[in-house]
Amino acid sequence: MVLRKDELELRLGEESLMIKSGKLKDDNPLDTSAEFNEFILACRVGDLSKCQQLIDAGVNINGKDKFDYTPLIVASLCGHYDLVKVLLEAGALAERNTFQGERCIYNALTDRIRKLLLEYDFSKSSDPYVYWSTHISTLLTRAQPNTSDITLLADTHSFELHKFLLAARTPYFRKKFEAQPGTTTWQAAKTPAEALQIVLRYVYLDDLPKDIAPPGSGVTEEEILSALGRLTKQLELDDLWEAILAGNDRRLARQRHQAEVGKAMKQMTEFFHKNILGKKMEVDTDRVSDVKWNHDNSIFADVLLRADEPVGDEASAEAEVVTNNLGIPIGSTSQNGTKASRKSVLYPAHRAMLIRSEYFDKMFSGGFVESTKSDNLRIITMDCSPGVLELILSFLYTENTVCPLDLALDLLYAADMLLLDGLKNKAAIAISTLGSSTNNVVVDGPPRDEGGEAGVVEMEPINIYDVIHAAWDLRVQRLEEFAARYLAERLEDYVDEPEFQELIKESADRLKARQETDSIELLDDIRYYLGERFRLRFEDAGLDGMMDETGEIKAELAAEIAADAEVGIADDKQETQAVDTLDGEEAEDEFASDAINYQLLLGKIDQLLDRLKLDA
Repeated sequence: MVLRKDELELRLGEESLMIKSGKLKDDNPLDTSAEFNEFILACRVGDLSKCQQLIDAGVNINGKDKFDYTPLIVASLCGHYDLVKVLLEAGALAERNTFQGERCIYNALTDRIRKLLLEYDFSKSSDPYVYWSTHISTLLTRAQPNTSDITLLADTHSFELHKFLLAARTPYFRKKFEAQPGTTTWQAAKTPAEALQIVLRYVYLDDLPKDIAPPGSGVTEEEILSALGRLTKQLELDDLWEAILAGNDRRLARQRHQAEVGKAMKQMTEFFHKNILGKKMEVDTDRVSDVKWNHDNSIFADVLLRADEPVGDEASAEAEVVTNNLGIPIGSTSQNGTKASRKSVLYPAHRAMLIRSEYFDKMFSGGFVESTKSDNLRIITMDCSPGVLELILSFLYTENTVCPLDLALDLLYAADMLLLDGLKNKAAIAISTLGSSTNNVVVDGPPRDEGGEAGVVEMEPINIYDVIHAAWDLRVQRLEEFAARYLAERLEDYVDEPEFQELIKESADRLKARQETDSIELLDDIRYYLGERFRLRFEDAGLDGMMDETGEIKAELAAEIAADAEVGIADDKQETQAVDTLDGEEAEDEFASDAINYQLLLGKIDQLLDRLKLDA
């Protein structure tokens, strides 16, 4: 149940006292930076593209401004549903029974947003890296596929672990493996297995046990604590004591875990950039088979992923593609006739992180050749470009992937192939920023004046028709809705194109055994968002009567206004500032122009359906 206003104020007082005493960390600290103020403003106006850019740049998503507003509160208060969803997916806090969480729900503009806030899984909201950290935790006990390369011993117990993870998370093992990379076992002298297990659960981001000495243990709590003191000093894990002292306090334990996950994320990100991206190799494609990497290598990689540069890549745009007698591209020739070899990029990787993808999990667990031992690291060819593969690896190792719009479609298909729904969603979000001028490519256009000065034309880096086909192929409802809204907002630019006509026909054909009067899903969505596009204008003018009971614009009333506007222009052309409509005529004002344009676009849709002999 949502808290009342007086209860919210009481909760604020309780939380403030706990924060001031130092017992509780402020989940929503004051942020007066220019970047955060820009973020708050973008949330206020619903600028999804700008918000995504700032999130990718690391803006404090849970800060608050001088008026005590968080980005999530602002977005929900202003009614930006899609933005609220993006903020929640990015880690914005909306925890029930906290002041800011309840305040966000209480102030939501619409029931749809309120329902989203109430139903959103708190674990995802409080920890945006929950799937990443959970995977790290499962590696501690996961037996299949076998990805361990070192054994830690304590008493009679053994723990199968991963050198790359130990090196990334602990200064002690990082130094030890740098000096002795071939180490395969490590003994914790005079250490109870219970103590070593607590340390390993901390390193692998697992929940710590509530009882230091579990029931039935042969050692006392004092002995375990003494051993923990030695281990934390040896491994340089000073923060482990804070995790233990957090005890059973739910909020303190959550904050401690979040802090440790954030620390681990930075450590893995540094490891990834230094040892994965930093050790990649570019070779001629026809020489890939000559590459030999030993299993005993300094970064503990156990597989190589290969991505080939696309044929006809922009780097060799002036080169002529060379094919063999079967028509398969094998290289290219430059303008001087010399052969330019195609390039491939090899990335060292760790199976333990790759199996976050079910695709790799099955590959390394089944009877595939990639799961068998070989003299050198196996090379696995990926069906994507090096740029896309780097985004995939960044997601698998660090969860953080900043997806450029020009790679988003390719990433969407690759993520679908690898069964990475989280990455697929990130690609879809990136595509959803299409239409923002910051994403457009500026190219030379025709001369704009008699002097011959070149004009500019803004081109989208992704074709909207490709977006729709990807949404259909991969069943991404989010993109289907986005594409319909995108087309509706620019319908005058697309409705007369043959490609648009073909798209509507395809949408009709997608419905199996379509009856003559069945609806066309894409067209229905376009009509809905077209009405929404003009509805805001009518609402701002105070003419709510333009809408019927479902919120749609009354077409007959719009037609009457359009007709009256044409008469008004003829009678009183000298006294008003005329506004051009889509058909080149003049309307009395912007409102009348909107009414006329709405009718024109609806008429064009009807004409298109007549040409296609469709009834929808």
